[in-house]
Amino acid sequence: MKWQNRRRSSNVEDRRGTSMVTKGGIGIGVIVLGLVAMYFGIDPKLVMDVGNQLSGGETQVEQTDYKPTAEEQQLAAMVETILADTEDAWKEVFAEMGKRYQEPKLVMFTGAVQSACGTAQAAMGPFYCPGDQKVYIDLAFYREMKRKFKAPGDFAQAYVVAHEVGHHVQHLLGIDRQVGRDRKGADSAAVRLELQADCFAGVWANRTQRAKQFLEEGDVEEALNAATAIGDDTMQKRSSGMVRPDSFTHGSSAQRVRWFKKGIIGGDINSCDTFSAASL
Repeated sequence: MKWQNRRRSSNVEDRRGTSMVTKGGIGIGVIVLGLVAMYFGIDPKLVMDVGNQLSGGETQVEQTDYKPTAEEQQLAAMVETILADTEDAWKEVFAEMGKRYQEPKLVMFTGAVQSACGTAQAAMGPFYCPGDQKVYIDLAFYREMKRKFKAPGDFAQAYVVAHEVGHHVQHLLGIDRQVGRDRKGADSAAVRLELQADCFAGVWANRTQRAKQFLEEGDVEEALNAATAIGDDTMQKRSSGMVRPDSFTHGSSAQRVRWFKKGIIGGDINSCDTFSAASL
């Protein structure tokens, strides 16, 4: 993927080097809840608030002596560039709809972070918080993609950012309000929301390719491999050896690949209506 020497977004908050310390409580409970949630196929973001309540203490932010490596700095530059690409692509799409795109902020952190959705641990992975309209990512997740999920490559990394920005698009359009309490199951609103974000990531890739010709041979396969690696069925097989569709929160590997392909082939947001689709 060709991303060097392009505009980088200024909508970035670099909180790397800060740590979240809970005093007078059991802050480790948030980590445990997140890991248990992932094991049973529950979206770990849903337990943030519960974990914070259970901690019972006051969470404080402390600055540490943090020195990022050259590799991490390159990753940060790539993320800033991809975020800029999403800004350009979605401004174009929203203009076609007669709307104005409001750019999200992206927060880079290490270990744990405080958001409007609660305190999150890096183990929960990248996430979007509609409460403050920010995307959160610990760049160490990219090492996990390569080592644990066997999904290396810069375009696979870019897909992760584009997926989370897709949730921001859903929030701006009011689509995320359709989820309500339907948060688990193969045909749930939560799964439809995640698959639509995959499709929106494909729309971003299509629009960016048209404008900047940034894709190289093998890039699309990287993203498809990443989508496969983080499907609910694949994740559940890896953690417990069993697949439980009734606990799906993001969709199967095949579904994630299918909807990403829909977006990248057409580049049309209207092709991403997972909520009206009879079959996912």
